[in-house]
Amino acid sequence: MSRPYELADRTYLFASEVRTLIRSLKYNLQNQEDGKQVIRSSGSVGANYIEANENLSDKDFVFRLRICKKEAKESAYWLRLLKENNVNISGFDPLIDEAIQLKLIFNSIISKK
Repeated sequence: MSRPYELADRTYLFASEVRTLIRSLKYNLQNQEDGKQVIRSSGSVGANYIEANENLSDKDFVFRLRICKKEAKESAYWLRLLKENNVNISGFDPLIDEAIQLKLIFNSIISKK
């Protein structure tokens, strides 16, 4: 799947696709709780990226990007747990890969600052 070049759009698309996947899962306590976690973390990636772009200072920029990286890593974790417990549902692997790619992108930006 082709991803937008603009990181704000890419993080928005990631959060949106996570929500679509979560809506498709069977309702049970496990999916509900893990789903809430991944919805929060995936949305936080983009929200913190938007905050980082306010660029109040270089220190604040790097701090926000570190949060983006952490939230992307956390999103991959929750998606892996959900995948393990929803083996008949497809769509997890591209989102796990996207979370990892976002983490690497943020890490690269941070290392250049």
